[in-house]
Amino acid sequence: MTPVELSRTVLRAVRRAVDVGELSVSVPVSVRVGPPGPGGCGDYATNVALRLAGPAGLSALEVAEILRPHIGADPGVAGVTVTGPGFLNITLGGGAAAALVDEVLTQGARHGFGDALAGQVVELRVPYDTRAEVVADTLVRIVATQGGRAEVGHAEPVNLRPVPAPEDPAPLGADAARWALLYPASRDRPRISADHLLQRESNPLFRVRYAHARSRALRRNAAALGFSARVGGDVPPGDEVRGGGGPFGVLGGSAREGVDLLSALAEYPHALRLAATHRAPDRVARHLVGVADGLLLFQHLVLPLGDEKPSAAHRARLALAEAAGTVLAGGLSLLGISAPEYL
Repeated sequence: MTPVELSRTVLRAVRRAVDVGELSVSVPVSVRVGPPGPGGCGDYATNVALRLAGPAGLSALEVAEILRPHIGADPGVAGVTVTGPGFLNITLGGGAAAALVDEVLTQGARHGFGDALAGQVVELRVPYDTRAEVVADTLVRIVATQGGRAEVGHAEPVNLRPVPAPEDPAPLGADAARWALLYPASRDRPRISADHLLQRESNPLFRVRYAHARSRALRRNAAALGFSARVGGDVPPGDEVRGGGGPFGVLGGSAREGVDLLSALAEYPHALRLAATHRAPDRVARHLVGVADGLLLFQHLVLPLGDEKPSAAHRARLALAEAAGTVLAGGLSLLGISAPEYL
């Protein structure tokens, strides 16, 4: 079950509770699921009970207990636990991670596309300013990922006015200049400096592009060792990622690195929706940094070490790394920035 499917599962659970008279609320249009917070458990968590408590005239814990069996009835859900003031923590069946990775690899550059703005025309009226032009150009592509169409003009009144850059970013080169203008929130003044060109860990742009290059290098190295990516499958004894089994099975999600990377991939469609609906391309840039950091922490688990033979676990981990590279390439493309195969 993918995060999108799980969100629909939660919505269906709310609808069933309303239909049988257990809740008296309007069914929300959407429900967000994400990684569990501090004190949480399982694979994903949702605050839907807290959202519905007021309209239902009940406590969040009471709403959560009403929804828990309805969510748990879905065949893709292994268990539901209520924690804190009413958070619903959901543990999925073993194929959840594999389904997510397969979805990313199948959809390719279109992963994360949705219909949040389907049929809508978004008018972007910007001043004659370099940063405003770059932000608007990027939003045209991001809005399109959600089924909308952005039209850019310079008519008054202006409705998109990011803080201008203090100087011309062109000397940084096309990629670094765009990153310098897009990475900060529109309300923040961009920093135009040679730091954006440094090939160091302190440079977010370098980490994103380096992580993409590493995902491609892992694929080349795996091919040299005679194996390729494969999603899913059983884990032979001894093939588990250190830390044992767990809900992510062959992908090695029981290792913290695998969980963090999977969570970052799962949240990418939500980041795209927010960027499109809030006219905030910085949300995409910042999310790509999270994906890159997750991959760079996970990469050491992908290839066999020493005399170790390639296994089902290695093939599945390679699939996860390739999925991360796919998201990085797609996100950089939306920002108008190149994704090098070598770096």
